[in-house]
Amino acid sequence: MLGKLRDWLFDGGGPQQLPERVQQAIRRQQEGSEILIAWVQFGILGFLATIYESTAMPVGVVQYAELETVILGIYGVFSIVRLVLAHLRLLRPWMLYISVVADMALLMALIFSFHLKYAQPAAFYLKVPTLLYVFLFIALRALRFEARFVLFTGFVAIVGWALLVYYVTTGYGGPENPYTDDFVDYMTSNTLLLHAEVNKMLAILFTTLVLALAIARARHLLVRSVAEGAAARDLSRFFDPGVAQRIRSAAMAVKAGEGELRDVAILSVDLRGFTRLSTELQPDDVMKLLQDYQGRVCPQIAKNGGSIDKFLGDGILASFGAVAPSPTAAADALRAADAVLEAADCWASDRRAAGLPPLSVGLALSSGRVVFGAVGDGERLEFTVIGDAVNFTAKLEKHNKDEKTSALTDARTYELAERQGYKPPTIRERRLGRRVAGVADSVDIVVLAA
Repeated sequence: MLGKLRDWLFDGGGPQQLPERVQQAIRRQQEGSEILIAWVQFGILGFLATIYESTAMPVGVVQYAELETVILGIYGVFSIVRLVLAHLRLLRPWMLYISVVADMALLMALIFSFHLKYAQPAAFYLKVPTLLYVFLFIALRALRFEARFVLFTGFVAIVGWALLVYYVTTGYGGPENPYTDDFVDYMTSNTLLLHAEVNKMLAILFTTLVLALAIARARHLLVRSVAEGAAARDLSRFFDPGVAQRIRSAAMAVKAGEGELRDVAILSVDLRGFTRLSTELQPDDVMKLLQDYQGRVCPQIAKNGGSIDKFLGDGILASFGAVAPSPTAAADALRAADAVLEAADCWASDRRAAGLPPLSVGLALSSGRVVFGAVGDGERLEFTVIGDAVNFTAKLEKHNKDEKTSALTDARTYELAERQGYKPPTIRERRLGRRVAGVADSVDIVVLAA
């Protein structure tokens, strides 16, 4: 039971059970928090220095005036060192504990100096409002989202104040009997009312406990958020970024059987000769070849607004205007096709230079109205596009072999792309009335690459 409570308070449910990449993300969050804390502490130092140097204190006998400057100077050096270490990300937990002790020690030393400065009995400093900065230092530790540092800060603050109270009771700071039971006497003289000091320490204690509880709950949310963020980034590698964003931003859970009509352009890319080559290469070499090919082609599609619908072995099916409606879907698809063909030519040149057989791609694209949505059995879903345009694109890509070309589109899509602002790099050959296998009517085609 105690172990579970410790884990819940200190570890947000036990980050040691999380994958290493998630733990690293949490550590980066905490390191960023330490930089923020260091700057805030530096700001507090500047504020205190300004207050004590520019504000006129009440008239009285003043001695040891330089003591405040010495304490603030020491704290300044300490804050600079801590700020540098935070930016270098070299702060370790034991350093943070030392930092907390140093913060409180210097704050208590500053409070202690008041009775020396104004030549008053030690009980004089018990009324100093500087004690309120204790709560600021406790709250400051909450920025790291670790309850243990909040609890430790509160504990050190209570110990520090208890030592100051104890010093008053010893009589060393005068008078020998500083005690009183009269609240009015306590408030108007340099006397000690133990109940009042205990109340101050209880206030620090309860504030610390409530804040630690809040931080423990917040840390659970932080750990969950970081874990889910890491999972979302990992899943984004398996989904098109546009689809991943659509899933994350969906107001309701995505369900199979829900679709939307979209006017889109479909691009199909295929690696020529891959089937034969895959039987000649080792499995690792096959996958490396695919990775090299897809690593060159896919960025060109994404750069021009396309979404990868699926990988079909060496085939790539991409859509434009499906994930999010686009008034330039056909033009974007033609620009992507040009970019893919250029990338394929560069790849072939690189392979030749490396003494490897060059490989080429075949592609086709068309446009039309499709259904875009999630398909699956409810447990395993996939976003996809369904419609005549998808089927026609696949048939048109195969038709490259009949036309002795490497890239085709139909004339209707080409003209639509031109109306949407597409500027062809060269004059394209048009072939009219072609018979495409599986298509009933003849098709006018445009050759994008021979």
